[in-house]
Amino acid sequence: MEAHDIVTRREFLVTGAAGAAALATAREAAAQAPGQRFHVKPVPAEIFIDHGINQETRLETLRGYLTPASHFFVRSHATTPNLDVRTWRLRVEGNAIERPLDLGFDELLRLPSRSVISAVECAGNGRAFFKEVMGKTASGTQWRYGAIGVAEWTGVPLGTVLELARVRKDTPRDILNVLVEGLDSVKVNRPMSLAKAFEEDTLLAYAFNGEPVPADHGFPVRAIVPGWVGINNIKWVGRIEVRDSVIDVPTTTKTYVLDGPDYPRKVVLRQQTLKSAVALPWGATLPAGRLRVRGLAWSPVGRISRVEVSLDRGATWQPVELREPNIPRAWTRWDFAWDARPGEHAILTRAIDDQGKTQPAAMPWNAQGYGYNVPVPHPVKVS
Repeated sequence: MEAHDIVTRREFLVTGAAGAAALATAREAAAQAPGQRFHVKPVPAEIFIDHGINQETRLETLRGYLTPASHFFVRSHATTPNLDVRTWRLRVEGNAIERPLDLGFDELLRLPSRSVISAVECAGNGRAFFKEVMGKTASGTQWRYGAIGVAEWTGVPLGTVLELARVRKDTPRDILNVLVEGLDSVKVNRPMSLAKAFEEDTLLAYAFNGEPVPADHGFPVRAIVPGWVGINNIKWVGRIEVRDSVIDVPTTTKTYVLDGPDYPRKVVLRQQTLKSAVALPWGATLPAGRLRVRGLAWSPVGRISRVEVSLDRGATWQPVELREPNIPRAWTRWDFAWDARPGEHAILTRAIDDQGKTQPAAMPWNAQGYGYNVPVPHPVKVS
Protein backbone atom coordinates (compact mmCIF):
# COMPACT_ATOMS: atom_id res chain seq x y z
CA MET A 1 0.00 0.00 0.00
CA GLU A 2 1.09 3.55 -0.60
CA ALA A 3 1.66 5.64 2.49
CA HIS A 4 -1.05 8.24 2.92
CA ASP A 5 -2.78 10.33 5.58
CA ILE A 6 -6.46 9.63 6.20
CA VAL A 7 -6.99 12.53 8.61
CA THR A 8 -5.34 15.91 8.89
CA ARG A 9 -3.55 16.84 12.10
CA ARG A 10 -6.21 19.45 12.92
CA GLU A 11 -9.05 16.98 12.27
CA PHE A 12 -7.38 14.32 14.37
CA LEU A 13 -6.81 16.64 17.30
CA VAL A 14 -10.52 17.44 17.24
CA THR A 15 -11.58 13.80 17.02
CA GLY A 16 -8.91 12.86 19.54
CA ALA A 17 -10.33 15.29 22.08
CA ALA A 18 -13.82 14.01 21.36
CA GLY A 19 -12.53 10.48 21.76
CA ALA A 20 -11.07 11.34 25.15
CA ALA A 21 -14.39 12.78 26.27
CA ALA A 22 -16.25 9.74 24.94
CA LEU A 23 -13.78 7.51 26.75
CA ALA A 24 -14.49 9.22 30.06
CA THR A 25 -18.24 8.91 29.52
CA ALA A 26 -17.95 5.26 28.52
CA ARG A 27 -15.81 4.48 31.56
CA GLU A 28 -18.44 5.96 33.89
CA ALA A 29 -21.09 3.82 32.22
CA ALA A 30 -18.86 0.76 32.39
CA ALA A 31 -18.42 1.20 36.13
CA GLN A 32 -22.18 0.81 36.53
CA ALA A 33 -22.66 -2.14 34.18
CA PRO A 34 -21.97 -5.56 35.76
CA GLY A 35 -20.87 -7.07 32.44
CA GLN A 36 -18.44 -4.23 31.77
CA ARG A 37 -15.95 -4.62 34.59
CA PHE A 38 -12.99 -4.96 32.22
CA HIS A 39 -13.89 -3.07 29.05
CA VAL A 40 -15.08 0.31 27.85
CA LYS A 41 -17.01 -0.86 24.77
CA PRO A 42 -20.09 -3.13 24.96
CA VAL A 43 -19.29 -6.83 24.54
CA PRO A 44 -22.70 -8.41 23.78
CA ALA A 45 -23.03 -12.19 23.67
CA GLU A 46 -24.40 -12.11 20.13
CA ILE A 47 -21.04 -10.73 18.91
CA PHE A 48 -18.51 -12.12 21.40
CA ILE A 49 -17.74 -15.38 23.14
CA ASP A 50 -17.09 -14.38 26.73
CA HIS A 51 -13.70 -15.37 28.17
CA GLY A 52 -13.85 -12.82 30.99
CA ILE A 53 -11.29 -10.11 30.34
CA ASN A 54 -10.81 -11.60 26.86
CA GLN A 55 -13.57 -11.49 24.26
CA GLU A 56 -13.60 -13.68 21.15
CA THR A 57 -15.27 -12.46 17.96
CA ARG A 58 -17.98 -14.67 16.51
CA LEU A 59 -16.65 -14.77 12.94
CA GLU A 60 -20.13 -15.37 11.55
CA THR A 61 -21.13 -11.84 12.64
CA LEU A 62 -18.57 -10.15 10.37
CA ARG A 63 -19.90 -8.62 7.17
CA GLY A 64 -17.27 -6.43 5.48
CA TYR A 65 -13.55 -6.82 4.93
CA LEU A 66 -12.48 -4.60 7.80
CA THR A 67 -13.45 -5.52 11.35
CA PRO A 68 -15.32 -2.67 13.04
CA ALA A 69 -14.39 -1.69 16.58
CA SER A 70 -17.74 -3.07 17.76
CA HIS A 71 -16.67 -6.56 16.61
CA PHE A 72 -12.91 -6.50 17.17
CA PHE A 73 -11.73 -9.17 19.62
CA VAL A 74 -10.29 -8.08 22.96
CA ARG A 75 -7.10 -9.53 24.43
CA SER A 76 -5.88 -7.72 27.53
CA HIS A 77 -3.75 -8.51 30.55
CA ALA A 78 -5.44 -5.90 32.75
CA THR A 79 -8.44 -3.58 32.76
CA THR A 80 -8.48 -0.96 30.00
CA PRO A 81 -6.64 2.12 31.33
CA ASN A 82 -8.15 5.60 31.28
CA LEU A 83 -5.58 7.70 29.42
CA ASP A 84 -5.73 11.37 28.48
CA VAL A 85 -4.30 12.27 25.08
CA ARG A 86 -3.37 15.72 26.43
CA THR A 87 -0.96 14.30 29.01
CA TRP A 88 0.18 11.18 27.15
CA ARG A 89 3.94 10.92 26.57
CA LEU A 90 6.18 8.55 24.63
CA ARG A 91 9.69 7.94 25.94
CA VAL A 92 12.35 6.49 23.64
CA GLU A 93 15.53 5.46 25.42
CA GLY A 94 18.20 2.77 25.80
CA ASN A 95 21.93 2.28 25.38
CA ALA A 96 21.57 1.99 21.59
CA ILE A 97 19.93 5.43 21.36
CA GLU A 98 22.04 8.56 20.81
CA ARG A 99 19.18 11.04 21.26
CA PRO A 100 16.57 9.99 23.86
CA LEU A 101 13.08 11.34 23.11
CA ASP A 102 10.08 12.43 25.14
CA LEU A 103 7.23 13.05 22.69
CA GLY A 104 3.71 14.32 23.25
CA PHE A 105 0.76 13.29 21.11
CA ASP A 106 0.82 16.56 19.17
CA GLU A 107 4.49 16.00 18.35
CA LEU A 108 3.81 12.45 17.16
CA LEU A 109 1.11 13.73 14.82
CA ARG A 110 3.60 16.07 13.15
CA LEU A 111 5.69 13.13 11.94
CA PRO A 112 5.08 11.44 8.55
CA SER A 113 2.21 8.97 8.67
CA ARG A 114 1.27 5.78 6.88
CA SER A 115 -1.83 3.61 6.63
CA VAL A 116 -1.66 -0.18 6.69
CA ILE A 117 -4.40 -2.80 6.45
CA SER A 118 -3.26 -5.61 8.70
CA ALA A 119 -4.48 -8.39 10.94
CA VAL A 120 -3.86 -8.44 14.67
CA GLU A 121 -4.10 -12.01 15.99
CA CYS A 122 -3.59 -13.40 19.45
CA ALA A 123 -0.71 -15.86 19.64
CA GLY A 124 -3.10 -18.38 21.21
CA ASN A 125 -5.77 -18.16 18.52
CA GLY A 126 -6.90 -21.76 17.96
CA ARG A 127 -5.70 -22.95 21.39
CA ALA A 128 -8.96 -24.80 22.12
CA PHE A 129 -8.20 -27.24 19.30
CA PHE A 130 -5.25 -28.75 21.15
CA LYS A 131 -7.88 -30.21 23.47
CA GLU A 132 -10.80 -30.59 21.04
CA VAL A 133 -8.79 -32.21 18.23
CA MET A 134 -5.59 -33.50 19.84
CA GLY A 135 -7.14 -34.38 23.22
CA LYS A 136 -4.54 -32.57 25.31
CA THR A 137 -5.34 -29.24 26.96
CA ALA A 138 -2.93 -26.32 26.68
CA SER A 139 -2.94 -23.52 29.24
CA GLY A 140 -4.54 -20.16 28.57
CA THR A 141 -7.74 -18.75 27.08
CA GLN A 142 -9.48 -21.45 25.07
CA TRP A 143 -9.96 -19.51 21.84
CA ARG A 144 -11.18 -21.20 18.71
CA TYR A 145 -10.44 -18.93 15.73
CA GLY A 146 -12.09 -15.64 16.73
CA ALA A 147 -9.06 -13.97 18.33
CA ILE A 148 -8.27 -12.04 15.15
CA GLY A 149 -9.36 -8.82 13.50
CA VAL A 150 -8.34 -6.85 10.41
CA ALA A 151 -8.36 -3.06 10.40
CA GLU A 152 -6.84 -0.09 8.63
CA TRP A 153 -4.25 1.32 11.01
CA THR A 154 -2.79 4.80 10.57
CA GLY A 155 0.18 6.14 12.43
CA VAL A 156 3.86 6.90 12.39
CA PRO A 157 6.25 4.19 11.20
CA LEU A 158 8.22 3.01 14.21
CA GLY A 159 11.37 3.34 12.12
CA THR A 160 10.73 7.06 11.71
CA VAL A 161 10.69 7.52 15.48
CA LEU A 162 13.84 5.41 15.88
CA GLU A 163 15.61 7.44 13.22
CA LEU A 164 14.67 10.59 15.14
CA ALA A 165 16.17 9.01 18.25
CA ARG A 166 19.32 8.11 16.30
CA VAL A 167 19.77 4.39 16.79
CA ARG A 168 23.46 3.58 16.84
CA LYS A 169 24.58 2.19 13.49
CA ASP A 170 26.35 -0.80 15.04
CA THR A 171 23.18 -2.02 16.82
CA PRO A 172 22.40 -5.67 15.90
CA ARG A 173 19.36 -5.94 13.64
CA ASP A 174 18.12 -9.52 14.08
CA ILE A 175 18.07 -10.01 17.84
CA LEU A 176 15.09 -9.07 20.04
CA ASN A 177 16.35 -5.71 21.23
CA VAL A 178 13.55 -3.16 20.61
CA LEU A 179 11.21 -3.24 23.60
CA VAL A 180 7.75 -1.65 23.36
CA GLU A 181 5.92 -1.14 26.66
CA GLY A 182 2.31 -0.31 27.47
CA LEU A 183 0.76 2.05 30.00
CA ASP A 184 -1.71 -0.49 31.37
CA SER A 185 -1.45 -1.32 35.07
CA VAL A 186 0.88 -4.29 34.48
CA LYS A 187 2.98 -2.52 31.81
CA VAL A 188 2.85 -5.33 29.28
CA ASN A 189 5.93 -5.28 27.09
CA ARG A 190 7.68 -7.37 24.47
CA PRO A 191 10.73 -6.89 22.23
CA MET A 192 11.04 -7.20 18.48
CA SER A 193 14.11 -7.11 16.27
CA LEU A 194 15.47 -3.84 14.94
CA ALA A 195 14.93 -5.20 11.42
CA LYS A 196 11.22 -5.71 12.17
CA ALA A 197 10.97 -2.29 13.84
CA PHE A 198 12.26 -0.66 10.65
CA GLU A 199 9.83 -2.43 8.30
CA GLU A 200 7.69 0.25 6.68
CA ASP A 201 4.41 -1.28 7.90
CA THR A 202 5.45 -1.50 11.57
CA LEU A 203 3.57 1.43 13.11
CA LEU A 204 2.83 3.42 16.19
CA ALA A 205 -0.85 3.67 15.28
CA TYR A 206 -3.20 6.39 16.44
CA ALA A 207 -6.12 5.67 14.09
CA PHE A 208 -8.28 2.58 13.58
CA ASN A 209 -10.45 2.48 10.43
CA GLY A 210 -10.19 6.27 10.19
CA GLU A 211 -11.10 7.03 13.80
CA PRO A 212 -9.02 7.36 16.98
CA VAL A 213 -7.88 3.96 18.22
CA PRO A 214 -10.63 2.73 20.59
CA ALA A 215 -9.86 2.58 24.30
CA ASP A 216 -9.96 -1.23 24.52
CA HIS A 217 -7.62 -1.48 21.53
CA GLY A 218 -4.85 0.85 22.65
CA PHE A 219 -5.96 4.52 22.76
CA PRO A 220 -4.20 6.80 22.15
CA VAL A 221 -1.31 4.86 20.51
CA ARG A 222 -0.64 1.18 19.93
CA ALA A 223 2.01 -0.81 18.08
CA ILE A 224 1.11 -2.60 14.86
CA VAL A 225 3.60 -5.31 13.92
CA PRO A 226 2.17 -7.13 10.87
CA GLY A 227 2.69 -10.88 10.75
CA TRP A 228 4.05 -11.19 14.29
CA VAL A 229 2.09 -12.65 17.19
CA GLY A 230 -0.45 -10.37 18.83
CA ILE A 231 1.56 -9.73 22.00
CA ASN A 232 4.00 -7.65 19.93
CA ASN A 233 1.17 -5.30 18.97
CA ILE A 234 1.42 -3.56 22.35
CA LYS A 235 -1.55 -1.40 23.34
CA TRP A 236 -1.39 1.97 25.16
CA VAL A 237 2.26 2.48 24.20
CA GLY A 238 4.26 4.74 26.52
CA ARG A 239 7.88 3.62 26.29
CA ILE A 240 10.32 2.19 23.77
CA GLU A 241 13.77 0.94 24.71
CA VAL A 242 16.50 -0.01 22.22
CA ARG A 243 19.57 -1.91 23.45
CA ASP A 244 22.70 -3.26 21.84
CA SER A 245 21.92 -6.72 23.28
CA VAL A 246 18.96 -9.07 23.64
CA ILE A 247 16.21 -7.80 25.93
CA ASP A 248 14.87 -10.63 28.08
CA VAL A 249 11.45 -10.10 29.67
CA PRO A 250 8.83 -12.58 30.93
CA THR A 251 6.98 -12.45 27.57
CA THR A 252 10.05 -13.99 25.92
CA THR A 253 11.41 -16.16 28.73
CA LYS A 254 8.28 -17.57 30.41
CA THR A 255 5.29 -16.88 28.16
CA TYR A 256 4.87 -16.64 24.39
CA VAL A 257 7.35 -19.47 23.89
CA LEU A 258 6.95 -22.95 22.44
CA ASP A 259 7.57 -25.34 25.31
CA GLY A 260 6.82 -29.05 25.72
CA PRO A 261 8.13 -32.57 25.09
CA ASP A 262 8.75 -31.82 21.40
CA TYR A 263 10.75 -28.68 22.18
CA PRO A 264 14.08 -29.54 23.89
CA ARG A 265 14.70 -25.80 24.21
CA LYS A 266 12.05 -23.10 24.43
CA VAL A 267 11.37 -21.36 21.12
CA VAL A 268 10.53 -17.66 21.40
CA LEU A 269 7.53 -16.81 19.23
CA ARG A 270 7.85 -14.25 16.49
CA GLN A 271 5.70 -14.95 13.44
CA GLN A 272 2.08 -16.08 13.42
CA THR A 273 0.87 -19.16 11.51
CA LEU A 274 -1.19 -19.66 8.34
CA LYS A 275 -4.86 -20.39 9.09
CA SER A 276 -8.37 -20.67 7.67
CA ALA A 277 -11.77 -20.77 9.36
CA VAL A 278 -15.42 -21.35 8.56
CA ALA A 279 -17.59 -18.32 9.38
CA LEU A 280 -20.37 -20.32 11.02
CA PRO A 281 -21.21 -20.85 14.69
CA TRP A 282 -19.39 -23.81 16.20
CA GLY A 283 -21.93 -26.63 15.95
CA ALA A 284 -24.14 -24.66 13.54
CA THR A 285 -27.57 -25.98 12.57
CA LEU A 286 -28.49 -25.30 8.93
CA PRO A 287 -31.47 -26.11 6.70
CA ALA A 288 -31.09 -28.75 4.01
CA GLY A 289 -30.67 -27.57 0.43
CA ARG A 290 -28.37 -25.38 -1.61
CA LEU A 291 -26.28 -23.24 0.74
CA ARG A 292 -23.37 -20.86 0.41
CA VAL A 293 -20.75 -21.40 3.10
CA ARG A 294 -18.36 -18.55 3.84
CA GLY A 295 -15.09 -18.24 5.66
CA LEU A 296 -11.77 -16.49 6.06
CA ALA A 297 -8.11 -17.33 5.48
CA TRP A 298 -4.98 -15.43 6.47
CA SER A 299 -1.20 -15.62 6.26
CA PRO A 300 1.49 -13.85 8.32
CA VAL A 301 3.75 -13.41 5.30
CA GLY A 302 1.72 -12.85 2.14
CA ARG A 303 -1.51 -13.17 0.20
CA ILE A 304 -3.71 -16.26 0.18
CA SER A 305 -3.34 -18.02 -3.17
CA ARG A 306 -5.74 -20.93 -2.61
CA VAL A 307 -8.25 -22.31 -0.09
CA GLU A 308 -9.56 -25.86 -0.28
CA VAL A 309 -12.49 -27.50 1.46
CA SER A 310 -13.16 -31.12 2.40
CA LEU A 311 -16.57 -32.54 3.29
CA ASP A 312 -15.30 -36.11 3.77
CA ARG A 313 -12.86 -35.51 6.66
CA GLY A 314 -9.86 -34.92 4.43
CA ALA A 315 -10.22 -37.77 1.93
CA THR A 316 -10.70 -35.30 -0.94
CA TRP A 317 -10.27 -31.53 -1.28
CA GLN A 318 -11.86 -29.00 -3.63
CA PRO A 319 -10.93 -25.34 -4.23
CA VAL A 320 -13.27 -22.56 -3.13
CA GLU A 321 -13.81 -19.06 -4.51
CA LEU A 322 -11.56 -16.32 -3.13
CA ARG A 323 -12.98 -12.81 -2.84
CA GLU A 324 -11.10 -9.53 -3.11
CA PRO A 325 -9.54 -7.76 -1.40
CA ASN A 326 -6.81 -10.26 -0.64
CA ILE A 327 -4.21 -8.24 1.22
CA PRO A 328 -0.89 -9.67 2.44
CA ARG A 329 -0.74 -10.16 6.23
CA ALA A 330 -4.46 -9.35 6.47
CA TRP A 331 -6.96 -11.92 5.15
CA THR A 332 -9.21 -12.94 2.31
CA ARG A 333 -12.84 -14.03 2.32
CA TRP A 334 -13.85 -17.23 0.57
CA ASP A 335 -17.07 -19.14 -0.15
CA PHE A 336 -18.45 -22.24 -1.85
CA ALA A 337 -21.84 -23.66 -2.79
CA TRP A 338 -22.92 -26.74 -0.83
CA ASP A 339 -25.82 -29.10 -1.50
CA ALA A 340 -26.39 -29.84 2.15
CA ARG A 341 -28.16 -33.09 3.01
CA PRO A 342 -29.67 -33.86 6.42
CA GLY A 343 -27.25 -35.30 8.96
CA GLU A 344 -24.09 -34.53 10.91
CA HIS A 345 -21.26 -33.04 8.89
CA ALA A 346 -17.75 -31.62 9.33
CA ILE A 347 -16.28 -28.93 7.10
CA LEU A 348 -12.48 -28.86 6.88
CA THR A 349 -10.57 -26.04 5.20
CA ARG A 350 -6.91 -25.47 4.44
CA ALA A 351 -5.14 -22.45 3.01
CA ILE A 352 -2.05 -22.02 0.84
CA ASP A 353 -0.31 -18.65 0.62
CA ASP A 354 1.74 -17.06 -2.14
CA GLN A 355 4.97 -18.09 -0.41
CA GLY A 356 4.00 -21.74 -0.95
CA LYS A 357 3.15 -22.43 2.69
CA THR A 358 0.24 -24.77 3.44
CA GLN A 359 -1.59 -25.56 6.64
CA PRO A 360 0.02 -28.73 8.02
CA ALA A 361 -1.68 -32.11 8.46
CA ALA A 362 -0.28 -32.36 12.01
CA MET A 363 1.74 -30.33 14.51
CA PRO A 364 3.42 -30.85 17.89
CA TRP A 365 1.60 -29.99 21.10
CA ASN A 366 2.98 -27.11 23.14
CA ALA A 367 2.17 -26.36 26.76
CA GLN A 368 0.93 -22.80 26.21
CA GLY A 369 -1.16 -23.60 23.15
CA TYR A 370 0.34 -21.41 20.45
CA GLY A 371 0.09 -21.53 16.68
CA TYR A 372 -2.53 -24.25 16.15
CA ASN A 373 -3.26 -24.35 12.42
CA VAL A 374 -4.02 -27.95 11.46
CA PRO A 375 -7.27 -28.08 9.41
CA VAL A 376 -10.13 -28.25 11.90
CA PRO A 377 -13.34 -30.30 11.44
CA HIS A 378 -16.00 -27.62 11.88
CA PRO A 379 -19.19 -29.43 13.05
CA VAL A 380 -22.46 -28.65 11.25
CA LYS A 381 -25.87 -30.27 11.64
CA VAL A 382 -28.19 -30.15 8.63
CA SER A 383 -31.90 -30.70 9.29
